[in-house]
Amino acid sequence: MRRLVIVTGLSGAGKSQAMKSFEDFGFACLDSAPPVLAREFVALAGEAGFPGAALAMDVRTVGPYGDAIDALDALEASGTRPEVLFLDADDETLIRRYSETRRRHPFGDDGVGLADAIASERASLAALRDRATAVWDTSRMTLGQLKDRIGTTFAGTDARRLRVSVVAFGFKYGVPLDADLLFDVRFLPNPNYVEGLRDLTGADGPVAAYLEAIPDTEAFLERLFPLLDFLVPRFEREGKSQLTVAIGCTGGRHRSVYLGRRVQQHLGATTNVLATFDARDVNR
Repeated sequence: MRRLVIVTGLSGAGKSQAMKSFEDFGFACLDSAPPVLAREFVALAGEAGFPGAALAMDVRTVGPYGDAIDALDALEASGTRPEVLFLDADDETLIRRYSETRRRHPFGDDGVGLADAIASERASLAALRDRATAVWDTSRMTLGQLKDRIGTTFAGTDARRLRVSVVAFGFKYGVPLDADLLFDVRFLPNPNYVEGLRDLTGADGPVAAYLEAIPDTEAFLERLFPLLDFLVPRFEREGKSQLTVAIGCTGGRHRSVYLGRRVQQHLGATTNVLATFDARDVNR
């Protein structure tokens, strides 16, 4: 395992979003874990072949659940060198975030006010903050900016690249539930009704030649490619890690397969994304 990151900090400073980001970047993740489980989790993540792991320890646990500082000492004694990311924010921001979510602060028992609860948590985390290798103030960070900073700091180039899944499908079998962008190509003539093409797919040469001979095919792609070139980097800029582009025809065997493959090839050649292709209904 190349990197182990311990995520800690003030409640409301972005720990949960940070853990989601680490998960998107391919890290093995465990959120709100009792400190006593830290070594076992790291061992399991290593055995599973993860290149990195992120662990958000629950610092409020006591007794048999263990202590966060003791867990850090045990990890270091075993030869592991964890990086401690401490997320902080000013009191005004934390109070606003808790007011907006209407959640109870973990240190807000027995009628303690929100400001006092934050002060108590700061005091309890002082020793962990002193052990931090990085302290980030998230007061003025958007969720996208936090994710981008995590990616830049802890993840490799490939891990930070947007994954674009191009899915060819048939409307008769239903629209993909995870589609972010959907394009209907049933306006093109259907090769299913052309002698000799019914049993082929859009991946076969005769079907490709048939569709390429139709002027509207290239006219459509000449408009679609610039649209995707505009949209994809903006989705990436907003912190999206997975984008699904769905292209549908009637049965999902001919038009959508051919055009889906063209889209995947275009994205792979012209953008900094990892583009994959799936012909979902081609064997139905």
